[in-house]
Amino acid sequence: MRIEQQIVSGVIAAVNELYGQTVGENSVQLQKTRPEFEGNLTVVVFPFVKMARKSPEATAQEIGQWLVEHCEAVSACNAVKGFLNLVIAPEAWLQLLADIDSDDCYGLKQATGESPLVMIEYSSPNTNKPLHLGHVRNNLLGWSLARIMEANGNRVVKTNIVNDRGIHICKSMLAWQKWGNGETPESSGKKGDHLIGDYYVLFDKHYREEIKALVAGGMDEEQAKQEAPLIKEAHEMLVRWEQNDPEVRALWQKMNDWVYAGFDETYKALGVGFDKIYYESQTYLVGKRKVEEGLAKGLFFRKDDNSVWADLTDAGLDQKLLLRSDGTSVYMTQDIGTAQMRFEDYPIDKMIYVVGNEQNYHFQVLSLLLDRLGFKWGKELVHFSYGMVELPNGKMKSREGTVVDADDLVATMISDARQMSDELGKFDDMDEQERQEIARIVGMGALKYFILKVDARKNMLFNPEESIDFNGNTGPFIQYTYARIRSILRKAPELAADAKQSAELSEKEVELIQKMSEFGAAVEQAGKDYSPSGIANYVYELTKVFNQFYHDYSILNEPDEAKKQTRLMLARNVAKIIKNAMSLLGIEVPERM
Repeated sequence: MRIEQQIVSGVIAAVNELYGQTVGENSVQLQKTRPEFEGNLTVVVFPFVKMARKSPEATAQEIGQWLVEHCEAVSACNAVKGFLNLVIAPEAWLQLLADIDSDDCYGLKQATGESPLVMIEYSSPNTNKPLHLGHVRNNLLGWSLARIMEANGNRVVKTNIVNDRGIHICKSMLAWQKWGNGETPESSGKKGDHLIGDYYVLFDKHYREEIKALVAGGMDEEQAKQEAPLIKEAHEMLVRWEQNDPEVRALWQKMNDWVYAGFDETYKALGVGFDKIYYESQTYLVGKRKVEEGLAKGLFFRKDDNSVWADLTDAGLDQKLLLRSDGTSVYMTQDIGTAQMRFEDYPIDKMIYVVGNEQNYHFQVLSLLLDRLGFKWGKELVHFSYGMVELPNGKMKSREGTVVDADDLVATMISDARQMSDELGKFDDMDEQERQEIARIVGMGALKYFILKVDARKNMLFNPEESIDFNGNTGPFIQYTYARIRSILRKAPELAADAKQSAELSEKEVELIQKMSEFGAAVEQAGKDYSPSGIANYVYELTKVFNQFYHDYSILNEPDEAKKQTRLMLARNVAKIIKNAMSLLGIEVPERM
């Protein structure tokens, strides 16, 4: 039984024996003892003062004395007003360390066939350009959230919805048709998503020139935007696509395949993936049918111009367009269609959408609509809303000059990690292949940790130089600590299963065991709050506590064999928890650095 559980049970028994009252576990409030007082855990006794009919301090002293006499985990206590500070017995800490050591998945829950099924949607790219810095934050948050939900005992399905239809896609297609001269990813040496992105930019360049020429000829700018020959051609192509024109569909399929191959490379570099990918070209028609079904049931209404709307004024919102007057769908319709397809594919208990905070209103509306259409998880859907991410100088090297390309960012991070490691002499005894692999692990760890340690709801500034520092609250600092522990363990003799543990524990050792014991609670809280940053903050704190301990106490050179065995067990389990915690963030840890 965990120390906290022993104390909670002890307090319940004490209140029952001392005051004849039965209280539940929720009445027992436990917290870490403040550093200025002696103790490890503190019980808040105010809920029991009326039962005791004594002052808060007298109540605390009475309950404390009972615990010292009856609870093996408690060796001493002191009362400060209504707070009972408990000193935990060394034997209890050692037993807790042994319990942590015996469980490779300590702090993590395992799903069963009966566990809730949580679906998480993230990434959601357009097929007319490569992934950028915003997508990086989205993908890293989505992947980490999936790992955290799994660690809380849920079954998880990771999904992606690809925006593969619409006028923006036709712009790239038309530009390639006009100016591509049959160029392919192979002939150009470019990734497919970058190649298509270049044609999207090229369309925009020629389109602006046409607008400029029309305005110079006397047309106002708004009209010029509608009358420019290129945009008219793009709209004609979209109509042909909607009509299943074989030539347009073949071109669309070919160019999309190039993009998907490019996306897959980026996803692999980021270390993320999906269990199921949906495509808007497949979901929008399902959405239209679902809206028409809702219209027939009186859930929606049709206006005189033939457009279909949902009236949400009774929920404090406005009216929402679902089908345009020409019968074409909007994003909301597509999301309804995607929800229908997912519901048919999986018995979802909870749906989480990882989408930027500019879509907050959209998901308020979607939640209401899905609930009205009968999706059991509609009202409870979670919009995991996150803020913008920018670089200090606005951009890194990028192809369009306006956004930060994900592939450029990844390459730069790995290159910076390699350069810094070379300068610090960390690679001196490694061959080239190992140097490259560790540079990749460290560079990606720096990127992921820096992004995930920030509360997702906040806008953030990603500073590549700051992220790759080997000191401070960074991924490389935590990775280096893990590698250092693994190095210690490689030099140590094998830990004997029946090795005698030291009954003498320093404050730093107790602090380390207590911090390790909090991992399960940190995972649980991160799941409740949908918060990867909670895991990042926990693992940084654990790493700091270990480094403080390691600064003050030798492990390999400790002459007392029992103390050495205890410290080796401490180190081994800190490394285990660091590895498991970083894994929840999608971050690898190297065995040496």
